[in-house]
Amino acid sequence: MVTSARRLTSAAADARMGGAMLPAMSSAGSGNHGLTAILPIWAIKDFIEHDRETLLRAIGLSHIVTAYVKAHTGRLSAVCGCSVAAGAGATAGITYLVGGDVQHMEGAIKNILEDLAGVICDGAKAGCAIKLNTAAGAAVQAALFSLHGINVKETDGIVGTSTQKTVQNMGALSQSGMVQADKTILEIMLEKQMSKNRN
Repeated sequence: MVTSARRLTSAAADARMGGAMLPAMSSAGSGNHGLTAILPIWAIKDFIEHDRETLLRAIGLSHIVTAYVKAHTGRLSAVCGCSVAAGAGATAGITYLVGGDVQHMEGAIKNILEDLAGVICDGAKAGCAIKLNTAAGAAVQAALFSLHGINVKETDGIVGTSTQKTVQNMGALSQSGMVQADKTILEIMLEKQMSKNRN
């Protein structure tokens, strides 16, 4: 399941970032968020029994969770929204699709936020396919871990006492904690551009 989710999601991102003339459904205003929020769920559907309504609900849930996390992290951030926001959405949707309950979904969201909180956004580019590959695999793993009772504890890093508190902590990291990182990333990218223009 992990490999299928990674393969489908990263291939779609590679095609999109490479300029393929194909439509992509967005999530929270981003095409790559849409790929991450939908395709890992779509990839695992062939491994489990489900009905069409459950699949559609899982995808809908993924969009809702993606938007919720994105509301806390902000539209522009040094944190990769595909990994954090859409990854959280995907893991919630996957957990739902395979029969998990609310507690399993909460655990899966905490798992993926602990796993991918430090993934930076350094602009839309071909390399995003690698980040979406990571997010897709982590979404499946976080769901499977939670379904087997393996969840990060509130004593770990940014993980809070609840999923809501964990998302709020992620938002604080994204909005205020990464301000200097955002400036540094921009400086590096501008320096690369200026060096290219000088040559």
